Amino acid sequence: MTATRSMVLAETAEPAGRGPADRGTRRRPRVVRGSRPGWFVYSALAIVLASAVFPFYWSLLIGSGDASTIRDPNMSWLPGGNFLENAATVINDPAVNFWRALWNSIYSSALIALSVVFFSTLAGWAFAKLRFRGGRWLLVFVVATMAVPTQLGVVPLYILFADLGWTGNIGAIIIPALTSAFGVFWMTQYLQQSVPDELIEAARVDGASSFRTFLTVGLPAARPAAAMLGLFTFVSAWNNFFWPFIVLDRIDPTLPVALSLLQSNHFVDYSIVLAGVLLSTIPLLILFAFAGKQLVSGIMAGAVKG
Repeated sequence: MTATRSMVLAETAEPAGRGPADRGTRRRPRVVRGSRPGWFVYSALAIVLASAVFPFYWSLLIGSGDASTIRDPNMSWLPGGNFLENAATVINDPAVNFWRALWNSIYSSALIALSVVFFSTLAGWAFAKLRFRGGRWLLVFVVATMAVPTQLGVVPLYILFADLGWTGNIGAIIIPALTSAFGVFWMTQYLQQSVPDELIEAARVDGASSFRTFLTVGLPAARPAAAMLGLFTFVSAWNNFFWPFIVLDRIDPTLPVALSLLQSNHFVDYSIVLAGVLLSTIPLLILFAFAGKQLVSGIMAGAVKG
């Protein structure tokens, strides 16, 4: 009994040289000044959020009204009840060919996004982890092409596709976008930081070929960055208007080109136009709802690794 009591007293005894003042200091939680954002940060974020959401809300206000809504000085700031009717007008308009245009946009955007992710990851792996003569200068050349405006290549590109007989074909907007200089640069920077050279050496010692090393080591490591690149590429291809407007026929367009036909008449009903714009954003909102987590993880991984 005496031995047990001595052990308890020894465990609860204070270390030598530590008084009541030290005990109070040790138990007091440490507060780091500026660790939590203040009212200014939250106010700035609220302003940014409101400025990002307002265009969608404005489109909903006009798209759920009628032709006179946008000219009404006493317009209500609550959505009207005509959105479904306006959406049906857009879908059933024979000049728009909505469902065909929607399929063309989904098909071309998905194919472009998959191609850009695959080829950019392959090229990024080569530039980041393979050693070959002239690799650095070739990467500089690829990055330098980002400074060339796309509009400079429209005329020769159109002449090329006209000679090949591909104008009016959906492939005319897919083939020029199969690779991306930004995608190559992004994946190169990410793979340089995220994949240790020791993993590659270990895979080579185990007898893996270069392509198998890429599949087993490079692709799993590049998944967050590839997801972000794929999402941004899909959105960019979905919203592309300039080149599809030039090279595609009006009977087989993408969705942005088809929606432009709604305002090609002398009188423009903006309630119909903005209802079509809202319909075109629904697939993107669904995509971000399912893949938003991958987008955030890709951005954060790039911020931490880079």
